[in-house]
Amino acid sequence: MTTEKKTTKAYEPRIKTLYNGKVLPALMKDMGVKSPMAAPKLEKIVINIGVPEAREDIKVLDICKEDLTAISGQAPQVRRAKKSISNFKLREGMPIGLRVTLRGDRMYDFMDRFISIAAPRIRDFQGFSEKCFDGKGNLNLGIKEHYIFPEVNVEKSPKPHGMNITFVTTAKNDGGGLLLMSYLGLPFRKK
Repeated sequence: MTTEKKTTKAYEPRIKTLYNGKVLPALMKDMGVKSPMAAPKLEKIVINIGVPEAREDIKVLDICKEDLTAISGQAPQVRRAKKSISNFKLREGMPIGLRVTLRGDRMYDFMDRFISIAAPRIRDFQGFSEKCFDGKGNLNLGIKEHYIFPEVNVEKSPKPHGMNITFVTTAKNDGGGLLLMSYLGLPFRKK
C-alpha cells in the first residue's frame, strides 16, 4: 500500500495575492524603500453604523446587526452611549451603534467585495475623494446607503442606513496611503 499525499492549496484572498505579488514591489520602488517591512500595508478595516432609531425601537438594532453580520461575515459589537444627553433623549448605556473590526483574510475579502461589487453600485459614483484621508494615511469613507452590498435583504431592512468604513494602514502620511489604496484598486476621482 502506498500512501499518497494530497497537496491542497490553502485559500488566499485575491487582494492579498495582488498585494504580495505586484503592489509590494511597486510600492518599494515608488517610495524608494529597500525593506518590504517599510512599505505601507493594510492593517485593519473598521465598519461603523449609527442607529439612533434604537432609542425608540430596539428591533431596528437587531435588523442592522443582521445586515452588518451579512456584510462583514463577523458578528458586530454593540456600542453604547457613554454619557446621558437630555437634548437627544439619550441615557447612559443605551445602544446607539454597531462596530466591526476586520483583520486578516476577512479584511481582504471585504475589501475585494467592496471594490469590485459594492462601490460600482453607489448612486452617481464618480470615484472617492482624495480628501478622505485623515493625515496619517488612513482612509475614511462615508456610505449613505447600506443597500449597495448585495448581501443585504431589502425586504427585511425597510430603511437604508449609512455607514462609515475606515481603512487603517501603516502609511506614515496621506501620500503613502493614497499610493497603497490606488494600487489595491480603490477608484479615486480623476483630477
